[in-house]
Amino acid sequence: MFWVYILYSPSSKKSYTGFTSNLEARLLSHNELGIKGYTVKFRPWILLLKEEYFIKSEAMYREKYFKSGIGRNEIKILIEEFKSKFK
Repeated sequence: MFWVYILYSPSSKKSYTGFTSNLEARLLSHNELGIKGYTVKFRPWILLLKEEYFIKSEAMYREKYFKSGIGRNEIKILIEEFKSKFK
């Protein structure tokens, strides 16, 4: 099982897209356990989206899509939807 996920940091207005085979451990690493890297600087992270895949290459393809121009636009829409829930 593989997961593609999108995180959002409301305090810094940053997003992060990744994929993993262990979503729970990866989220813990982003928010608590990690001591270096991009996501450490912008904690806390909120999980905006998670998608499950059985084939690793499909998850990697989807992650790459979210990092493209069209995918980044979809992420912006997700962020706006998230923010509108808390207005």
